[in-house]
Amino acid sequence: MATALSEEELDNEDYYSLLNVRREASSEELKAAYRRLCMLYHPDKHRDPELKSQAERLFNLVHQAYEVLSDPQTRAIYDIYGKRGLEMEGWEVVERRRTPAEIREEFERLQREREERRLQQRTNPKGTISVGVDATDLFDRYDEEYEDVSGSSFPQIEINKMHISQSIEAPLTATDTAILSGSLSTQNGNGGGSINFALRRVTSAKGWGELEFGAGDLQGPLFGLKLFRNLTPRCFVTTNCALQFSSRGIRPGLTTVLARNLDKNTVGYLQWRWGIQSAMNTSIVRDTKTSHFTVALQVSQAAIVSCRQSSGWTPPPKHSIPTSPRSRTSQPRILAPLSPQLGIPHSFALISYQHKFQDDDQTRVKGSLKAGFFGTVVEYGAERKISRHSVLGAAVSIGVPQGVSLKVKLNRASQTYFFPIHLTDQLLPSAVFYATVGPLVVYFAMHRLIIKPYLRAQKEKELEKQRESAATDVLQKKQEAESAVRLMQESVRRIIEAEESRMGLIIVNAWYGKFVNDKSRKSEKVKVIDVTVPLQCLVKDSKLILTEASKAGLPGFYDPCVGEEKNLKVLYQFRGVLHQVMVLDSEALRIPKQSHRIDTDG
Repeated sequence: MATALSEEELDNEDYYSLLNVRREASSEELKAAYRRLCMLYHPDKHRDPELKSQAERLFNLVHQAYEVLSDPQTRAIYDIYGKRGLEMEGWEVVERRRTPAEIREEFERLQREREERRLQQRTNPKGTISVGVDATDLFDRYDEEYEDVSGSSFPQIEINKMHISQSIEAPLTATDTAILSGSLSTQNGNGGGSINFALRRVTSAKGWGELEFGAGDLQGPLFGLKLFRNLTPRCFVTTNCALQFSSRGIRPGLTTVLARNLDKNTVGYLQWRWGIQSAMNTSIVRDTKTSHFTVALQVSQAAIVSCRQSSGWTPPPKHSIPTSPRSRTSQPRILAPLSPQLGIPHSFALISYQHKFQDDDQTRVKGSLKAGFFGTVVEYGAERKISRHSVLGAAVSIGVPQGVSLKVKLNRASQTYFFPIHLTDQLLPSAVFYATVGPLVVYFAMHRLIIKPYLRAQKEKELEKQRESAATDVLQKKQEAESAVRLMQESVRRIIEAEESRMGLIIVNAWYGKFVNDKSRKSEKVKVIDVTVPLQCLVKDSKLILTEASKAGLPGFYDPCVGEEKNLKVLYQFRGVLHQVMVLDSEALRIPKQSHRIDTDG
C-alpha cells in the first residue's frame, strides 16, 4: 500500500464530499459509501502498473477519510476544526472514552491556550480620534445687520474640540498584562493630556485585579484599583476604586457594578457610583441575533460636575461571564459614559432598541429615547459594514436643550474615528431633514462611485493571488481527477449496461465549473470540466444523490476556477426521455425528477 498522505494533501480534501455523504451521515451510510469506493479503487482490481499505483493512492485517501469519520471522537474534532484540528498539540492527552461533546470542550480549551500563547507575543493597539465640528452657522445665522461684515455671506464651520487616545497591551506572562494608554484633548483653544499605566493580573479562574497609575497636566496623579470576581456561574461583580490628587486635595471615587445573566440573552446590571458624581442606576440589556434592547434608570445626587464627567451614562453591551483567563482580561475596564449629553448629569430614564439585519453588510438600525429633569433626547441612526474591517455609522440626535446634531463614526479594525457635528441649538425641521437625508445621499453616492469599485478591485486581486497560490495544487488535483476517471471506466461501462437494460438513468453529459449566462458578462471566460463519467459512476439503482457540499471534492472532480462561483449542469436520460438540471456548487442534488424533464413538444 502507499504511504500516508502529506499534510498539504490532507488539508485539500473534504472527507464528507469525498465519500459523498451528509455531515449527519450514520455509521451505516459511511460504511456503505466506503465499501463502494473500495470496490472502485482497490489496487488488486487493476493490473496495469500505472493504474495500480494511482488506485493505491486513491484507495489510501478513502481509507483515511473513513477512519476519521467512523470514530466518534476524531469525527467530533474534524467537524469543529477540520483536518488541522486532528494534528493540534494536545490531542494525544485526550481520553478516547470521552463523548463528542466532551471532546469539543477539551479542544476549545486547547485552542484558547494556543491563542493565549500567540497573544503573549504581540500588542493589542486600540485608538480613538474624535473631532467635534460646530456647524450651527448653517442654520442659526446672525441678524441681517451683521451680514455686512466681511466674509459673513459664507457659513462659518469650525472645529471646536478634538480628542485623541491610544492604548496598547503587552502580555508579560500567562496571567499578567501591562497596559499603556494616553490621551490628548482640546476644546476652544484650551486642552491638555494624560498618560496611564495599568498592570492586570488574573488571580484565579474566577477573577482578576488591576492597578492603575495616571498623571496629566490638567489634573494631578491618579491611583486606581479595579477588581473583577465571578460570584456564581451567572453573576459577577466589578469594583473600581480611585484616588485623584489635585490642588484642591484628594478626591476619592468608588464604582461598583453587580451583573447577573437573567437568561441566555439577557443581562441585568446594578451600578452604584460614589464621589464627585454620586448616582445609582440599573439597566437590563437583551441581545439576540436580530436585536439589541436596553432599558435603564438612573437616580443622581450630583448638581455640579466637571465637564469631563458631564456626558451621562449608557449601559454596557451584553457580554458573557468569562470562562478563561484571556476572556476575563477582555472585560470592560469601566462602564464608559457614551450617551448623549443633557447638560448637568441628573436622574433619567433610557430606552434603546437596535435591529440587526441578517445581510452580508451586517446592517443595523437603532433608535433611543432618553428623558430626565434637564431635557429629552431622541436619537436614531444606522451602521453598515463597508469592507472586511470597516464599519460606517451615522446617528441623528434631537433634544432639548442641545438642539440637533449629526454623529458620524467609522470603525477601522481597532481604530475608531468619531465626528460629532453640532447643527443647531434649536429644533429646526430643516436641520433634522438635512441631517437625516444628507448622510444617506452621501453614502449611496460613495458606495456606488468609490466603495463598490474598490471592493470589486480588491476581490479581483484576492482571486488572482488565490489562483496563483493554488495553481500547483489545481494541476495536481486535475491529474488525480483524470486518474480517477480512468479507474472508473470499467465500472461505468457495467453501470451503463445495467441501466440501459432497464431503461434507467444514463448521464448523457455533465459539466462542472463557471457558466456565463448573463449577456452583461460575455467578456468573462467560461471555465468548466466534463464530469460525465464520475457522475455516472455514482449512479445506483437508477438514482443519483449528491449531498449538500462542494462538488469539487467528489471522486473525478476538481476545482477549475478557484474562488469563483461554480455550478453543476447535468443532461441525463431516464425512461428514454431527456432531462436537464443545473444546481449551485454546494446545493444538494437528487435525480431523476419529473421537474427536470425537457419539454420537446415544440
